[in-house]
Amino acid sequence: MADYHIACMPAEAVHYLNLKPGGTYVDGTVGGAGHSRLICKGIQPDGLLIGIDQDLDAIRHAREVLAPFFPRVSLHHDTFSHLDQIIHALGLDGVDGILLDIGLSQHQLAGSGRGFSFQRDEPLDMRMNAEAEMTAADVVNHWDLDALIRIFRDFGEERRARSIARAIVKARARQPLESSKTLAELIYRSVPAAAARRQKIHPATRVFQALRITVNRELDRLERTLPLAVDCLKPGGRLCVLSFHSLEDRIVKQTFREMARACTCPPRAPVCTCRGKARVTVLTRKVVRPTAAEIEANPMARSTRLRAVEKC
Repeated sequence: MADYHIACMPAEAVHYLNLKPGGTYVDGTVGGAGHSRLICKGIQPDGLLIGIDQDLDAIRHAREVLAPFFPRVSLHHDTFSHLDQIIHALGLDGVDGILLDIGLSQHQLAGSGRGFSFQRDEPLDMRMNAEAEMTAADVVNHWDLDALIRIFRDFGEERRARSIARAIVKARARQPLESSKTLAELIYRSVPAAAARRQKIHPATRVFQALRITVNRELDRLERTLPLAVDCLKPGGRLCVLSFHSLEDRIVKQTFREMARACTCPPRAPVCTCRGKARVTVLTRKVVRPTAAEIEANPMARSTRLRAVEKC
């Protein structure tokens, strides 16, 4: 069986989803099926889990893990940005809860062979959906200098975006960059030695994050999916999101805040004329983080951030 990481913040996710026996719930990022399994247990005997993942390996793995709960499981090889189409195709008017876990699985990092990790010598792929067209190799070998600087800065929050991008452009002129290890070593050499030693993380970490986000269009899909997911909820239904870096969490926080606003009139308007209604109630006024005990047991949970809303 493939190597998948333990589900992050499982107790908190189940708590905020408010599972009900007989309910219908969506796990929009099945991954290792850890959350899905807990959801299935909480909605027995006649609840329905709709599992979605763009990684076909994850869907195959979920079929094994969730076999005891069939036929009350419906698995779909797709992206969560199409969850409305999937729900409607099943003949449902809405669902009771949706979970989005935006992180990578241990299998994707260590067992997929797609170059997600800079610690391995693998093809520069980074596609979560292996059937997608653009790869990380396409980006590093064909995008111009300014475009590389932009994604390293905006999606990786990399302070040395310019010098790293220049090193990549110079190196690819001699020979295409085709492996994760080659790219990681190039990035390491492009950073001053003293600065590299001072960093708590490998100098390639943020660049690899930026490439993964770019290849999979992660932030665009997340931004589009959040209001879509709320539309798919029944009144009182809940949306719970687990994010793993500040860019994702910022989108979730701001989107939830906007959807919770009743009035959309300009701040200086003397009276409210929009007659707006809040779409959701924010359940997590402050971001929820994993406990120290969970981090010790599952180091991959360290950066997890959980936010949740309930549909009005």
